[in-house]
Amino acid sequence: MSGWSATCTRIGSGYRSRGQAGARVRHAPKHEAWMRLAIAQAQAASAEHDDVPVGAVVVGPDGTVLATGRNERELHADPTAHAEVVAMRAAAAVRRDWHLDDCTLVVTLEPCPMCAGAILAARIPRVVFGAWDEKAGAAGSVLDVLRERRLPQRAEVVAGVLEAECAALLTGFFGERRA
Repeated sequence: MSGWSATCTRIGSGYRSRGQAGARVRHAPKHEAWMRLAIAQAQAASAEHDDVPVGAVVVGPDGTVLATGRNERELHADPTAHAEVVAMRAAAAVRRDWHLDDCTLVVTLEPCPMCAGAILAARIPRVVFGAWDEKAGAAGSVLDVLRERRLPQRAEVVAGVLEAECAALLTGFFGERRA
């Protein structure tokens, strides 16, 4: 089911624009299909490495998946091995070019500031994410690095795609550890 996704800051149960006059981007069925691939990566991160279940997919301009990634911080003892970074590194290797300026990054959790910086550095023009990160999100909830007008690069953000499913992965993971 496709629907409207916020490109603005989520406040409580509603949405409030951060300088975009309430702009919204309609997410497409392809976004949901790609998000399901990212969800599978997130599930693997948790099941195989006992890592926080976050998954990502880099999609090329023709809609083909170039690379996938999942959190691998525990696996590699690497604080930078977030799903987005892992997927972007793999996509750059496949293309033999760090410029991913015609790609879309799909990730189950709103990117953190580090990942948002890497996304902009890779010149990715579009980010699709599932669950909001109210503690460390950098695509509208805490910060809005991806659309910061003072930076030379910006990305379109499609937020909330399969949000409930993506959020459930995280609440389940942390719920088990806090029980």
